[in-house]
Amino acid sequence: MSDTFDILHLSDTHLFAGDGRHYGTVDTRANLERVLARASAIERLDLVACTGDLSDDGTPESYRTLRDLVEPWAAARGARVAYAMGNHDLHDGFREVLGETTPVFSVAQTRVVVLDTAVPGAGYGRLGAEQLDLLAQQLATPSPRGTVVLLHHPPIPAATPLLAALELQDPEAFVEVIRGTDVRVVLAGHYHLSLVDAVAGIPVVVSGGVANQSDLFAPAGHEGAVRGAAGTIVRLDADGGVRVLPFTAAAPDDGGIVFALDADEVARIAAEAGPPAA
Repeated sequence: MSDTFDILHLSDTHLFAGDGRHYGTVDTRANLERVLARASAIERLDLVACTGDLSDDGTPESYRTLRDLVEPWAAARGARVAYAMGNHDLHDGFREVLGETTPVFSVAQTRVVVLDTAVPGAGYGRLGAEQLDLLAQQLATPSPRGTVVLLHHPPIPAATPLLAALELQDPEAFVEVIRGTDVRVVLAGHYHLSLVDAVAGIPVVVSGGVANQSDLFAPAGHEGAVRGAAGTIVRLDADGGVRVLPFTAAAPDDGGIVFALDADEVARIAAEAGPPAA
């Protein structure tokens, strides 16, 4: 058994049935193929973690595309694949192709727990009491080499205004469940940028999007995204260290605008897709 637990972390693939395009322009299948090709020099992995918004249209065909691209690539490197639900995913199509949305399994003596933060018809995330109780039950017994938790909506603040309106609700409840446990790292997506933070002393790694990258430098109150495909290597060392290695899979049109929303449009989408007013 290796001294490290090695993960390829992918998120926000936003795949379609047929030749659909993200925001009418981005070929997300080509982006995913490019990311996998970029990472193809990797000879051994333990886990490929896909943290939500796997599909943009929720169709079984889009999930089959993901499965058929990722699973042979992972198998060639000895890795298991884990899939988490995102706010763009639909439960029926996901389950038909990828199976249950909250699996728990062990790889190389490391427990992998997948959570489902999707709220049907909404953009924000939530973990109900049932999932949190089940998570607490799992974590009550330590795993020999610790636990990796996957979820789509990060338990940390967003860096852009629209995503700040579509965050995980009551993240403190999740943090209290994992506090003081054997959780080594939390892997998330949703924000379409590479970000590392921590909660309760546990690293939270958000991978850049496969479909596009959020524009951190959009005007105040605006939301934007630019072309670019990214992934992350996460390595858990035997001594407890966590090494995070973001990477990109370059294309000639990287940096081009995918969408640019003004403050009024941001407010409209936030009102439609955000949590109900208290």
